[in-house]
Amino acid sequence: MITFLRGKLIDAVPTQVIVEVNGIGYEVLIPLSSFDKLPSKGQEVSLLTHLAIREDAHVLYGFMTNAEREMFRLLINTVSGIGPKLALNVLSGMNVTALRGAVANGDIKSLSQISGVGKKTAERIVVELKDKIGPAGAWEASSAQRALSALDQKTNDAVLALVALGFKQNDAYESVRAALTLLGADATVEHIVRTCLKKGG
Repeated sequence: MITFLRGKLIDAVPTQVIVEVNGIGYEVLIPLSSFDKLPSKGQEVSLLTHLAIREDAHVLYGFMTNAEREMFRLLINTVSGIGPKLALNVLSGMNVTALRGAVANGDIKSLSQISGVGKKTAERIVVELKDKIGPAGAWEASSAQRALSALDQKTNDAVLALVALGFKQNDAYESVRAALTLLGADATVEHIVRTCLKKGG
């Protein structure tokens, strides 16, 4: 299994790149979300990869972040009817944070606007990924829509921690706000979470 490539970026178009590694040129298919993060041609690039083996071809898919590769694998391994090509389309049409938010919020309309994804496929994505994305996906997506001050970031981190521990998103947010009122803005995330857990227990 080829897990990553590091070499010179020879060529790049929105759907694929060519990376030279020790004199060998690798053609790698990439989503738009990764294309936007590529360095200039001729510079060194490091891509996380997924190798798909078919009867007629070995195809390398590349990603600039682990979150993109993990979402790609989740799509092809969990959602029936989604192969590597369509998974790449999904990641090209929506970044990982927005995709998590769409799944967590059941946003069929946004998902079905992605090229190649109809309403039925969008519904399957939501149904089959919802348990794997979890409620933290919705909070992560909503928080990404705004610039976070230091206090907002602290609130965000504490809410995500509580959601991961089983709190509902709204309950976590209210609990964090109450803890901040009690403890003050200088409290650490750990202190906030501990206070919320004590109140919750």
